[in-house]
Amino acid sequence: MYDTRPRGRSASTLGCCATLDTRHQFTIGIDYGTSSVRALVVDIADGREVACGEYAYREGEQGVVVDAGDPNIARQHPRDYIDGLIASVRNALSAAARDPIFTPAAVVGIGVDSTGSTPIPVDEAGEALALKEEFARDPDAMAWLWKDHTAHAEAEEITTHATERGEPFLAKCGGVYSSEWYWAKLLRYLRKRPDLAARTAGWVELCDFVPAWLTDRTDPSSCPRGVCAAGHKAMYHPSWGGLPADDFLDNLEPGLSRFRYTTNPVPSDHKAGGLAPAIADRLGLTPGIAVAVGAFDAHMGAVGAGAGPGTLVKIMGTSTCDCLATPMDRELPDIPGLCGIVPESILPGAYGLEAGQSAVGDIFNWFVSHLTPAEYGGTDAAHQKLSEAAAELSPGESGLVALDWNNGNRTVLVDPLLTGLLVGQTLQTTAAEVYRALVEGTAFGALTIINRFEDYGVVVSDVINCGGIAEKNPFVMQIYADVCDRPMRISRSAQTCALGAAVFASVAAGGHPSVEAAQAAMTGTKASVYVPDAGRAATYRELFRIYSQLHDAFGSTGDKPRTDLGTVMKDLIAVRQQARAARSPNGAADA
Repeated sequence: MYDTRPRGRSASTLGCCATLDTRHQFTIGIDYGTSSVRALVVDIADGREVACGEYAYREGEQGVVVDAGDPNIARQHPRDYIDGLIASVRNALSAAARDPIFTPAAVVGIGVDSTGSTPIPVDEAGEALALKEEFARDPDAMAWLWKDHTAHAEAEEITTHATERGEPFLAKCGGVYSSEWYWAKLLRYLRKRPDLAARTAGWVELCDFVPAWLTDRTDPSSCPRGVCAAGHKAMYHPSWGGLPADDFLDNLEPGLSRFRYTTNPVPSDHKAGGLAPAIADRLGLTPGIAVAVGAFDAHMGAVGAGAGPGTLVKIMGTSTCDCLATPMDRELPDIPGLCGIVPESILPGAYGLEAGQSAVGDIFNWFVSHLTPAEYGGTDAAHQKLSEAAAELSPGESGLVALDWNNGNRTVLVDPLLTGLLVGQTLQTTAAEVYRALVEGTAFGALTIINRFEDYGVVVSDVINCGGIAEKNPFVMQIYADVCDRPMRISRSAQTCALGAAVFASVAAGGHPSVEAAQAAMTGTKASVYVPDAGRAATYRELFRIYSQLHDAFGSTGDKPRTDLGTVMKDLIAVRQQARAARSPNGAADA
């Protein structure tokens, strides 16, 4: 069901910008994704997206260096980051040249977002080790991509160490440290590759590495660091004086503390510096223009989608990241299972809360790539055909329920070693029914996150979605609306993360006086809204109860009684019979 009431902001209602001279000023948002980097040229007066350039990473499989012998390895080559930045920006500028009012001289700032935690080992000058010829083919010398889970044992050790010592370092990141995060990866590196560690002066997150490179401030001891990466992945928090103490780190592994940087992290409305002349020449831009401090893609995506108090922004792609900003005028409780409660990591003056799911689009792609019958065609065609067929089914009609842990659980269990599950299949189960159950499973995971926020007093009054799935798949979004029993809005921009980076670039350059003013001018949502159907929502409440039984049983940490699963299959059959009876012309359930 669609609600087509006007949403978002239009150029005619941009009163906050009336006094600003933004008629011919532009910023560039650079968005580093898992397989490519995009550069978006944006008019800061109204958020008009003038042009976009994209560069697909050359190394590895779709940009990811993997190892057939270890499915947990996921690395990227820093050369792709630099080559990609230059190519994407120059391509975007070339395309923007067709706009009658655009000129490169009118670009006043650059913002950068990236995946994370994606840290890079660097030398004393801040050069990535993998850019040196001797280490160019060594995966351990490359960037450790966000979805690298090789450090799962180290993450568990960090959690245990902090808990046994009574340290507060986990309090703001959900109580459990993740293998996807900064210190776990550094600890594994130090133990596995002491030879490389001896050549390593520091580690720099990708979202910090690029602004440092653009401004020629690459020394790891002094390069600008963003509070987003530091707070959500490196256990930084002002309440305990910054990063974890030296003795805590060195008790994990002697020498780990030397990778503890001393730069004071700041929000992304700050300048990292001015664009270095040599880099400006390579890009075709003006030297000295503002480069904003970097942040993670999802957090800047939240800003680009129009995040404000009470608005949950879901960045939906291969995985999802859920971001919510809430005012800092009251203390928040520590919320178990979150990826962080960090002051100003999303919006200035607000706590930034992050959660997410380790696999969403990846689950759909896995099913299409490996298990879908040939008659559904290739990957793109199969997604469309399966969505169309699955949309014809009623909630509960298949008798299936799935757990969405095919790549582990990020929130609220924080366990990379959990796996997916499908319950209720019979010899009559179809591909479309399984596909729908997988989509529903990810929606149940999304609702679990919303419930965790609200259980701890953080109200979710509004949901905005962005990313490829939100843009392209109405079937998925309607299920999310029905499962979560909330309207689902869609960001106006198809490049929301890059747009958020452009918003921060505008503030850093002085084009707007605040992030909120820049958002009012540059962001908005689409007119159509996915509205929940009361009948479908009621069925999903029953299915969610069953999902929650499975969630608690298979995700239990052993510190609470196991959930009884004896009724699950029979309950699913009862839901299936009721759903089929409702669809049957004579009201009788099929066998």
